[in-house]
Amino acid sequence: MVDQLRSGKVSLPPLFFRFLRDGRKKPKKLRFDVLVEATWRGSKARFAVECKSLSTPRAFKDGLNLLKTETLPKGCWPLLFLPFLGEQQLQELEQEQVSGIDLCGNGVVVVPGKFVIFRTGGKNRFSSSAPIKNIYRKNSSMVARVFLSCPGYKTVQEVCSEVNRRNILVERWNESPMSLSTVSKSLKALEEDLIIDRKGTIRLLQPDKLLEKLSQNYASPNINDRIRMKVHAEAGSLQQLLLRQSQELGLPIVASGISSVGQYAVMQRGDLLSVYCPRLEMLLERLPGSRTDRFPNVELIETDDETVYFDAREDTDFWWVSPVQVYLELMAGDKRDRETAEQVSSFILKDIKRVRQ
Repeated sequence: MVDQLRSGKVSLPPLFFRFLRDGRKKPKKLRFDVLVEATWRGSKARFAVECKSLSTPRAFKDGLNLLKTETLPKGCWPLLFLPFLGEQQLQELEQEQVSGIDLCGNGVVVVPGKFVIFRTGGKNRFSSSAPIKNIYRKNSSMVARVFLSCPGYKTVQEVCSEVNRRNILVERWNESPMSLSTVSKSLKALEEDLIIDRKGTIRLLQPDKLLEKLSQNYASPNINDRIRMKVHAEAGSLQQLLLRQSQELGLPIVASGISSVGQYAVMQRGDLLSVYCPRLEMLLERLPGSRTDRFPNVELIETDDETVYFDAREDTDFWWVSPVQVYLELMAGDKRDRETAEQVSSFILKDIKRVRQ
């Protein structure tokens, strides 16, 4: 990024930047990375530039805070330089009277009494600049989800233990536990996104933003098989039958998000009980009934996707998926499902508030 500034390849038309000095080189080392001069219609202004190689919320906040609190070189204005700046970040910079530019053609340059330039719309060409993969999707999301069950932990090891304890495929199906290094990397990414804070204890900062991130990145579980049956049992006894077979076989089963929604929100649903299970053939041999698509009362879904079993809750003699999984499945549905998801979101946020108190 500094080389781009040095070679004059960074601009914000009609504004152009001229490299003045590298602040990283001795003997006169500056606190800032470089000094540049901006020119427009004969007006000139000098800037102390803070470069950040990542475009994460944490990098943005750290850079902005430094420019607001550090003493600037004489005659210089503050300027933040990131790979990408979104429109909301540009608006925040403008409000704080701090300039900012990126490598995608976006920026805001504020020099009171001389000029104000605001450009946005350039697409992010550095979306993979985060140091690890998407931690809000699939198994990695369990680290994020665990903070919606308990919003605070003392150590990384405690987070790791809690993730594996709440994963019933680890507890009851001999699935490999998540490693400490995976948890540590996920926590670092959550901290970069300002979802959690790790000063002292590890605590959740923005539960609503975390739910939004999980929803935006949600991927439906991989389904190996789906079988509908008419089992000779009433609703209550059907649950007891399935649970008994599950216990005898040592086979985890949990109701799907749609079948679990009544645990956390008010929503009418049919008589079909939809159930996740990692191995259907074991269960099918023991159920008194037949496969049919005409008025079935149970749907068996074979999946070994750990996220659907994560943090499952046992209540009224059956296992139900977590409120987070219900929320995510509803948000991936139609308008009516998404409206119900708001009830589940309120349930989750109220529960977090209760635990904190």
